Amino acid sequence: MGTIIEFRNVTKSFGSQTILDDVSCKIEAGKTTVMIGPSGTGKSVFLKLLVGLIKPDSGHIFVAGQDITTVPERELMEIRKKFGMLFQDGALFDSLNVADNVAFPLLHHTKKSRKEIDKIVSRKLAQVGLPNVQHKLPSELSGGMRKRVGFARAVALDPDIVLFDEPHSGLDPVMSDAIDKLILKMQRELGSTFIVISHDIAGTFQIADYIGMLYKSKLIAFGEKEEIKNSTNPILHQFFSRSSEGPMEVKYVTGNLDPEDKSLEENVTKVK
Repeated sequence: MGTIIEFRNVTKSFGSQTILDDVSCKIEAGKTTVMIGPSGTGKSVFLKLLVGLIKPDSGHIFVAGQDITTVPERELMEIRKKFGMLFQDGALFDSLNVADNVAFPLLHHTKKSRKEIDKIVSRKLAQVGLPNVQHKLPSELSGGMRKRVGFARAVALDPDIVLFDEPHSGLDPVMSDAIDKLILKMQRELGSTFIVISHDIAGTFQIADYIGMLYKSKLIAFGEKEEIKNSTNPILHQFFSRSSEGPMEVKYVTGNLDPEDKSLEENVTKVK
């Protein structure tokens, strides 16, 4: 289906800290791309750049052929309508019931009648396996159910691109597998481009068509799942094997764990 997103030599720093350094990749339309890497390597910044919440210091980002680093804000707002987003914790509005949470983007970005919106809400909730929960509040739902409601809201407008920020966060292994199966099902049904930020190795191999790995501000690997899975790159091998032994630096804390103890920083050791 061709390229829908392209990062071209993108660099982003905050102060003296470079978060992404000369990152380039092309993301295929209608496929699932999973971005992996240790914490603090720029995965969330990657998403924020992609939707134009922040701008790169240099480089260009293209979405469906449009350079979002140069378009006016009004055009950027239109481009953002191509995206749906599933946040780590679902990010539901506690004061709204499930139906109103899913209806939120429809109410604010369309001129559909409430009757039409209610039909869409029911259909989306059925797609994520949650029929007949419209009147429940988020506080009445389990963590997995909240994720599903968040998923239904993310796809309410039938977006071209759906972003997932750590969809397995806070879930047990069984529920994580259920979310992976739901991602596979929804991607087949919607045909949208899915971009997933994840630390979950099993889930990554289950849902990904393409995998990219960020490490020390660099995109050190990007390609089809089998290519990345079978790579001889020692950093990839260490990450996939969940090992503290290897070329990746691991920080761990020793000694007094009292967060008020100012000497705590002195007890952080780097292991190579």
